[in-house]
Amino acid sequence: MRTEIRIAGTGGMGVVLAGVILGHAAVVYGNLDAVQSQSYGAEARGTAAKSEVIISDKPIQYPKVRLSDYFIVMSQKALDLYLKDAKKGSVVIADPDLVNTDNIQGYEVVQVPAMRTADELGLRLVSNMVMLGALVQKAGLFPIEVLEKTLTEFIAAKALKLDIDAVRAGAKLV
Repeated sequence: MRTEIRIAGTGGMGVVLAGVILGHAAVVYGNLDAVQSQSYGAEARGTAAKSEVIISDKPIQYPKVRLSDYFIVMSQKALDLYLKDAKKGSVVIADPDLVNTDNIQGYEVVQVPAMRTADELGLRLVSNMVMLGALVQKAGLFPIEVLEKTLTEFIAAKALKLDIDAVRAGAKLV
């Protein structure tokens, strides 16, 4: 099993953090191999940002995502830039409040209203965790509890419950 994942949005949406947490969860608690990389524009917020993670049950020989099996997209700009790099027939997880997926063909589109869900939880910043929960649930990479355990290593204690709630909410949306 080799799963290539691209998480994309704009700077400030937490796509890099989501990728780091996903890769860490896979390696430390999922007993899998993983590599993670990221890129973003010169400014920290507002420019295109992406995080790529490869998860495998075998050693990873080539550490770059060629064509993603799962593409989490959190902005229209990210969709326009990176959809061409998603494998045909792959899964596109998109926030329908931020991304127009009407003309996407040849992919399985899963709509996850991450920003709206995060707002309902009380903090827009956890929309990345909503998407991460949806991805882990949809892809079946490892149990959602593995992701929750990983959050304890990355999220401050005062925010941990909210982030875990966001992951669980995302998992329920798929």
